[in-house]
Amino acid sequence: MSTADVADCVTANVVVPHERYDPLWDVIVTAGDVKDRLLRSALLALTVRSKLPFHVTALHGLALLTGPPGTGKSTLARGLASKVAETIDGKARLIEINPHGLMSGEHGQSQQRVHRLLAEHVPLMADDGIPTVVLLDEVESMAVARGSASLAANPADVHRATDAVLTALDEMTTTAPHIFVVATSNFTEALDDALMSRADVTVMVPLPDEAAITQILKETLTGFATAYPALLKVAAAPALARVAPKLAGMDGRRIRKLVTEAMQRRVETTLDPGCLTVNDLEQASSLWLVQPAKSWAVDRAAD
Repeated sequence: MSTADVADCVTANVVVPHERYDPLWDVIVTAGDVKDRLLRSALLALTVRSKLPFHVTALHGLALLTGPPGTGKSTLARGLASKVAETIDGKARLIEINPHGLMSGEHGQSQQRVHRLLAEHVPLMADDGIPTVVLLDEVESMAVARGSASLAANPADVHRATDAVLTALDEMTTTAPHIFVVATSNFTEALDDALMSRADVTVMVPLPDEAAITQILKETLTGFATAYPALLKVAAAPALARVAPKLAGMDGRRIRKLVTEAMQRRVETTLDPGCLTVNDLEQASSLWLVQPAKSWAVDRAAD
């Protein structure tokens, strides 16, 4: 059966090393062993699944990244392919899937499209056998918890689509041991239990702590310093640590935007960003309404 109707759900299919994707792993600053756990899970799965049967390893080749929006889950998944290439084979493939285009209002179509994409089209793109990382972003849109399917949707179709995801993952487990799937989710309460149980590792990517916030600010300023060298002094200033407590509860994406928001506060810094000071950053941070770090899950559950 043709897979042409699902090809538009593939937003990236690239071989790394690649100048666009290679820096992504290091761009994300996160506390704890988040990166190590993800990388080690991928390396183990890609190493042993081709040598041993599933009944021995119990490895599905699936990692689940959870956590608030903006913490870098998708970016880590994209950067993982480059780290795999560095470690295993010198090259790897990244395939990125946008699952939203898979769901159809027509009876039974979602199930068929999901299966064609994951069980047929993706393995075909990776049929050269090089290590492949597949990013399934916002996987809750295609693997909905079957016990709590919304009445606004067709519950039977939701069940079938989720079944198709699970079946396709099971097929890839045995037929494509060189494929490692990274699924991301902003709220795990929407995910089907059977999907979560298939994950070889579930890693919660947290909001940055104060040390990580300071590091994100330093790296952002250092990046700007390639064009505005005076910002290197700001990046190295001990006073930069005073800004971090004001940003507690913010995600990494928002923290990076503080730098440009601070630049917009004065005409001088819009015309010459190299004039930015720590005081500018402090003033900009004081204007933000910061939500508690744990509110991302509570707020979503209340929607």
